[in-house]
Amino acid sequence: MIAETVCSAVSAAGLGIAAVTAYRKRFLAAARIAAYSLVPVGLVMTGVVGWLADTAFSPAAWAGFGVLGVAWALFATTRAVERRRGGTRAERKAARSAQQRDGVAPTASAPSLGPATRPATRPAAAPRANSADDFSDIEAILKKHGI
Repeated sequence: MIAETVCSAVSAAGLGIAAVTAYRKRFLAAARIAAYSLVPVGLVMTGVVGWLADTAFSPAAWAGFGVLGVAWALFATTRAVERRRGGTRAERKAARSAQQRDGVAPTASAPSLGPATRPATRPAAAPRANSADDFSDIEAILKKHGI
């Protein structure tokens, strides 16, 4: 009985805060606060609060919550280790076999290219006579583009 009264009071207070927030023209925040405020009343109406009140004083229920906590900790630990290692054992084995098939550098054993297929190297640039020749290339490019 007391749990239902507390939940109703919490909901009423939350709806009051939502009304004040809506008065301040923050309608989205007010709607969110109202939604959170209605949750305790909904839990009371569905009977969850009564079940929780009965469960809170049951040693078997607390032992069950402890077992659930241990199970969750095991799931979280194994998932963290799995991420750190890079997947499950089967995933690592498949990745290892794919790497061995493909090789690190599959083209490394191919013969090197001959001298005829290599790109030609540019000859060393001849020194310019004066600085006016430096701008002649730029002027030619600008004239080509109509600038």
